[in-house]
Amino acid sequence: MEPIASPFSVRKARPSDAAFVHQLVVELARYEEAEEEVTLTVHQLEADAQAGCFECTVAEDANGQVVGMALHHARYSTWKGKTWYLEDLVVTETWRGRGVGRALFESVAAHARSKFAQRLEWQVLDWNAPAIGFYKRLGADLDGKWLNGRLTAKALETMASNHEEP
Repeated sequence: MEPIASPFSVRKARPSDAAFVHQLVVELARYEEAEEEVTLTVHQLEADAQAGCFECTVAEDANGQVVGMALHHARYSTWKGKTWYLEDLVVTETWRGRGVGRALFESVAAHARSKFAQRLEWQVLDWNAPAIGFYKRLGADLDGKWLNGRLTAKALETMASNHEEP
């Protein structure tokens, strides 16, 4: 017997969704055992959205409750030109396995193509087997050759303070 499909819809996030989106960011960080690294506030998220720093797509249930989100933004590749980056894809635990993640991912892919992106990129932790399986089922290539570089806020400040303008 097949499970009964629960109705949901996908749409562009609205400013009123910021608290729900932030909650999902924290939920993902908790799952990734890095909750303490989330310093972003709801207010900062709202301001950055207003400034056009990213775009966000949400899934909502029949009652209008946000049950998943995909936060994404433009990138540029000197090899390919315009690309699109999926920063986070999160579905609340009770809604996983119902097609919400796939619908969000497809929406982001369609949006990326509408922006003439040559590819869609994202990261997934090497121990996150459910997410890896999800992406592989969607036909994704997962590249284990590239390492990610990062400067934390403190290291970035130190580096910037050492820079002298010509």
